[in-house]
Amino acid sequence: MEKENLEFTHFNEAGRSRMVDVTEKHTTERVAIAKGSIAMKKETLQKIIDGQMKKGDVLGVAQIAGIMGVKHTADLIPMCHNIFISGSDIAFEIDQDRSKILIEATVKNTGQTGVEMEALMAVSIAALTIYDMCKAVDREMTIEKIYLAKKSGGKSGVFVNPKESQK
Repeated sequence: MEKENLEFTHFNEAGRSRMVDVTEKHTTERVAIAKGSIAMKKETLQKIIDGQMKKGDVLGVAQIAGIMGVKHTADLIPMCHNIFISGSDIAFEIDQDRSKILIEATVKNTGQTGVEMEALMAVSIAALTIYDMCKAVDREMTIEKIYLAKKSGGKSGVFVNPKESQK
């Protein structure tokens, strides 16, 4: 495996921000998986499970919002490339013992640049949507530990976050 590049690439010769030129990069299949969670009161989680939130199907809406976030990443993160997304999915896992919803987003494309930011955006927007839909009953919710879990493709190959091996 190639040594990781630790130099910042988003600066031009004058030290100003720029979008990285990916013209010479090879087109490869790229996949990124991001994870995070949102913690809440047990009563709030139970209302979500029972479909009792006044704003509707919390996880259904969060799923759509997360996918929309993927599609709009380049609009919000200034140096992200506007890329074609070939697939995006979000999974939710209810952890009743810890009163959390675990969120996992998978994003795929075939292109010259990766989809890590898109996967991270999906988790972030899904978590924010859950917060928005439930804030009337629980303003103490906490969005936690959003991180890149795994990515593959491109020059740097496969990356698995060490957090993943600690589970």
